[in-house]
Amino acid sequence: MAKKSAIENNLRKQRLSKKFAGRRQRLLDVANDDSRPMEERFEARLKLAELPRNGAIIRVRNRCEVTGRPRGFYRKMKMSRIALRELGNKGLIPGLVKSSW
Repeated sequence: MAKKSAIENNLRKQRLSKKFAGRRQRLLDVANDDSRPMEERFEARLKLAELPRNGAIIRVRNRCEVTGRPRGFYRKMKMSRIALRELGNKGLIPGLVKSSW
């Protein structure tokens, strides 16, 4: 099980990134538009720098929803390899069969 503080920090980053996603995208569109004047693009970059850094989606870490583990994460199942194996062996994940040969 991961530390509670790490899980909470990640949830806080998710909420912030959701809150600022629209504003960040609009500013990025203005800043990257070559048809706009240089001053306007520079203003957009400055406003973008004023937004909280934890509001960027890149700061959010994929974590297992069962254990909170940050590594060995399967996106399709939204859980780590260890939790996936444990639940799969118990038969709690439909369609998942342990391979043997």
